[in-house]
Amino acid sequence: MRDFAISESPAVQAQLDRLGALSLPQGRLHLDTARALLARLGNPERRLPPVLHVAGTNGKGSTCAFLRAICEAQGLTVHAATKPHLVRYNERIRIAGKLIEDSYLAALLEEVLDAGKDLAASFFEVTTVATFLAFSRLPADLCVIETGLGGRLDATNVIPMPAVCGISSLGIDHESFLLSPEDGVPAEPLARIAFEKASIAKPGVPLVTQAYPVIVANEVLATAARIGAPVMMRGRDWWADVGTENIAYRDALGELSLPCPALIGAHQADNAALAVAMLRHQSALAISPEAMAKGIRSARWPARLQVLGPGPLTDRLPGRTVIVDGGHNADAAQAVARALGNRAPIDLVFGLTRARKIADVLFPIAPLVRKAHTVPLPG
Repeated sequence: MRDFAISESPAVQAQLDRLGALSLPQGRLHLDTARALLARLGNPERRLPPVLHVAGTNGKGSTCAFLRAICEAQGLTVHAATKPHLVRYNERIRIAGKLIEDSYLAALLEEVLDAGKDLAASFFEVTTVATFLAFSRLPADLCVIETGLGGRLDATNVIPMPAVCGISSLGIDHESFLLSPEDGVPAEPLARIAFEKASIAKPGVPLVTQAYPVIVANEVLATAARIGAPVMMRGRDWWADVGTENIAYRDALGELSLPCPALIGAHQADNAALAVAMLRHQSALAISPEAMAKGIRSARWPARLQVLGPGPLTDRLPGRTVIVDGGHNADAAQAVARALGNRAPIDLVFGLTRARKIADVLFPIAPLVRKAHTVPLPG
């Protein structure tokens, strides 16, 4: 799986080439390979600072961005693992608030790849193990960790006891992996997705979620109950009413009036509210309402309805606003369409890999589009 990882550092590129030569997981996903590789490296996943673990179909990366910004506004030092990278592989591993440096990244990947030469680990398994190894060696107050694919069998799900788990919005994506036939799992697609994502839950650890349709909510609750995790679900255990300028948040601890994010779209206020709910339902970290407000306003997450500033592209389009978004499924497209509805008509530059259902993604946006330009993408 090449994943288009490139670096200007020859030392890093040498290790990225090794990563790119790794194959996709063969057959059904599992945790055995990640666990075996971690064991060879001394089980660093058992020595992490308090972990905030986030799964979901859409919004999990933005939720992680809000968690990191809020905790940094509190004055805490944060390790963060997110994916995929936008420009540089280093974006996946943020150590004490900064992207991992090339020299350390090259040595780290070499160590993990050498340790797992005979294990046939995947790109993401090696990346996850390298991330946990780095986080275990350098001090921080907490880790924010985003799942990669699903939850139950995602390589990040080796974390033994996070401080809190969260689930953002849920929908259909990565069907070839997450909906593959298996005995003893829900047959209905959305229920199956809910089962996979909710399986990051751990006994006694709060699982904080958004609100969902009944079939999804019931599966989240049932999965958490089997595991023994208390669920804090939006609309049942916590509430967030999103206005034009403020988020009116409340739960059993009280009420908060919080600002709307600088990030574009009402869905980002939902993601910010989930981050707040996660922090208010865990006990490892003390976070003030002031830090929550400051972090919500300061959070940035590139390529999520990002308005491009002055540069080579915008200079060629004087008087035009250029907005970039990395959404690649139907639910993400609906969120983009809602956010851009008052900007219609728009010109769309659009590219997806062959694995994506192009019509499903284009359908919500099509009514806004004056002109569409397609661009080829590898894969």
